[in-house]
Formats: sequence, structure tokens, C-alpha cells
Amino acid sequence: MTASPARLPRRRGNPVAGRVLLGAAGVVLLVVIWELYKALGPASGVVIGDLTVLPRTTDIAMPHVWDMIATLFEPASGGRKGDPVWLVVAQAAAFTLGVAAVGWIVGVVVGMLLAVLMQRFRTAESAVLPWIILSQTVPLIAIAPLVRRWGSQISVGDFSWENWMSVAVIASYLAFFPVSIGALRGLNSPDANHVELFRSYGAGWWRTLVTLRLPASVPYLLPALRLAAANAVIGTVVAEVSIGLKGGIGRMILEYAQQASSDPARTWAPIFGAIAVGLVAAGFIALLGVLLRRYRRGEVPA
Repeated sequence: MTASPARLPRRRGNPVAGRVLLGAAGVVLLVVIWELYKALGPASGVVIGDLTVLPRTTDIAMPHVWDMIATLFEPASGGRKGDPVWLVVAQAAAFTLGVAAVGWIVGVVVGMLLAVLMQRFRTAESAVLPWIILSQTVPLIAIAPLVRRWGSQISVGDFSWENWMSVAVIASYLAFFPVSIGALRGLNSPDANHVELFRSYGAGWWRTLVTLRLPASVPYLLPALRLAAANAVIGTVVAEVSIGLKGGIGRMILEYAQQASSDPARTWAPIFGAIAVGLVAAGFIALLGVLLRRYRRGEVPA
């Protein structure tokens, strides 16, 4: 009998390229579904009783995808000269992304500090954790004007509070919650045997935190950071609308929505910008996950 040749290990494809292809396929599928429904769906939409289940297919409600793309290259001012729409949207998206990044950083710092405090003292966990959960029941639209009003009263020397700072505070208000909960789960995740081993070696609480608990919290913390980034972007866009902050995507969505009857395709331009902001935020967290890949074994969903 002849020995069978040894099987060579299969070469795995590039996972990043595979994800990019899947994402592109998802976008193409969405475009196909959009155009098919616009071509075959009723002009008045699908209505069951008094509830509209599917939207109308008129050009005002659902413009063609190619019209949305074409309007990105038209002048934003309405004349023949001037910056194109895509450039104006990109500038507004960059402004919103910057404010969301500030809110995300503040939210992550506050969430991590609260998680460390609650892990260190059980009394603090019992006292603070219910308030952290209760804070997320307050409507965002209700607190946005209050934050702006309180911030406008802050003036220390040459420093004066600006409206974008109020938006960043609101973004951090939404971002700190998943970080504090995820980090607390992660800090409490090390096995009791490992904790006792550190104690037997005479390692203090700070050394145990840095060497054991923080690395063990990464599988719990990364999903929380992704959720915090999404919350920061959503909070920034909504707060821009509520406060009336100019220069961002939220305000641009409101302004372009007023032109929906005359140019419905242009209404979608700032929406694409908001999507781009979310994708950039998600990409940053993905890059952070690559840097921390050695600690990502057994990642737990948020």
C-alpha cells in the first residue's frame, strides 16, 4: 500500500479584503432593492389601516440612486460656480467627526474612571451603578437645550463656553454608559485564582489593576468602545439639530430637508455624510482592536 501524501494546509484569504468585499456587496444589494421597490412599488406606498408600512415611491420620497450621486458634484450654492456639494458635506462631516471624537474621548475617560471606582469599592458600585443606568432614560432632546444654557453661563477669564462644547458634552453623555458597564464587567472578569495569585506575591491593588484586570477587560471593553463611538456620533448629530449648531452634518440635514420639494436628491447628501462619519468612527475602533489583538481572546458582545 502506498502512503497517501500529506495534506498541505489551506491558505486562508485576506480577512480584511473579504470584509471589504462583503461590505461592497451589501451596498450593491441595498441599491438594487431600492431601485426595484421604486420601480415596482405603489406610488402612495404600502398602507395597512392607518399605518404606512413601506414608503412612497415618488421622486420626492425616493429619488433614484444615480440622481443622489449626480447631485454630489453640483455646486452647493446653486450657481454654476462654487464648491461642489460633496466638498461642503465633507467639511461638515469633518466638523461633526471632530466634535464626536472629543465627546467620545471624554465619555471613555469618565466611563473608565467610574468603572475603576466601582470595581475598587463595592459601596461605590451599589451607589453609582443605578444612577448610571438611570441617566440613560433622560431624553436627549430634552437635555440638549439645558446643557447649552448652562454652558453659556460659564466664563473664566478669557475662556468662554462655545456651542460645540455643549454638543461634545451631550455626545460624552451617551458614550460613557457602555464604557462604564463594559469596563466594569471586564475588570471583574479575571478568575479568582489569578487574583489570589497576585495577592500571594504581594502585588497591590494598583499593580493588579494594571497587570491583570485591564488586559483581561479588553474583550469586554472593545465592543463597549464600538457602541460608545456610535452613540457619540448619534448624539453629536442630534445635538447639532437640537442646539442649532452651524457647520455640522446635523444642521446641514435640517437645512437640506427644507429643499426636499425642489431638489429631493440633494436631501440625501448630508445623510451620506453622516454615514461616512459613522464608518470612520467604526474604522478607528477596528484599528484599535488590531493594536490590541493579543488581548482579544474570547471577545464578549456589548
